[in-house]
Amino acid sequence: MRNISLTIQYNGAAYHGWQRQKEVMSVQQMLEDTLDHITGEATTLYGCGRTDAGVHALEYTCNFRTESTIPCDKLPFVLNEQLPRDISCLNAQDMPPEFHARYNAKGKRYIYRILNRHMKDVFLDNQVWHCRRPLDILLMQEACAAFVGEHDFTSFCSVDSTVDSKIRTIYSLGVSRDGDVIEIDVHGSGFLYNMVRIIAGTLVYVGIGKIAAGDIPQIIASKDRTRAGITAPPQGLYMKKVYYE
Repeated sequence: MRNISLTIQYNGAAYHGWQRQKEVMSVQQMLEDTLDHITGEATTLYGCGRTDAGVHALEYTCNFRTESTIPCDKLPFVLNEQLPRDISCLNAQDMPPEFHARYNAKGKRYIYRILNRHMKDVFLDNQVWHCRRPLDILLMQEACAAFVGEHDFTSFCSVDSTVDSKIRTIYSLGVSRDGDVIEIDVHGSGFLYNMVRIIAGTLVYVGIGKIAAGDIPQIIASKDRTRAGITAPPQGLYMKKVYYE
């Protein structure tokens, strides 16, 4: 029995997230159905984590077990011939039997993209958060430093989260601008439910002057979700990379 890791890329606009669900199409279901057809087996994919409806992935890692003899250097081409245009397999690799895309992950990197101008851009529809109010990127950059390190991120987690510990480590957080598009780039050990989107929403509040950059340490320490910014919409969020040893 082989254990194969796939690196995939997807535009999440048409999907209800990664996780298979009843009565709605997910990225996992689309990939599993395609692999079923290719291998003649019932496939179960193990993903590196969940993404919400509308969220995208530049590089997403998953793995599955199979008796198929298709070589890994051929598998992406076979998959991409049958996958829809909004999902692409970038790489396939034989892994040790114990490898698991989620449990072996050592860190993740996300980016969040904001279109910051008054008029919309039709070519970025469902790809960015369109924020019309001018954003002060220097204030947003100033606020980033307080997030870096190990903290209890209860203030930046959905109230629906049921995890026991909300302590996570952020290795880096930056904000850059290229023309009308602002990009937030965050690398951490792992993230709570909606954590990246709440950080993005909070940085936007800093950029419009609704939250002071110097207030971020107090907001983190308060463990009070109501003190942070809004949850940014899903279409601006991209999983950029998953890190393994």
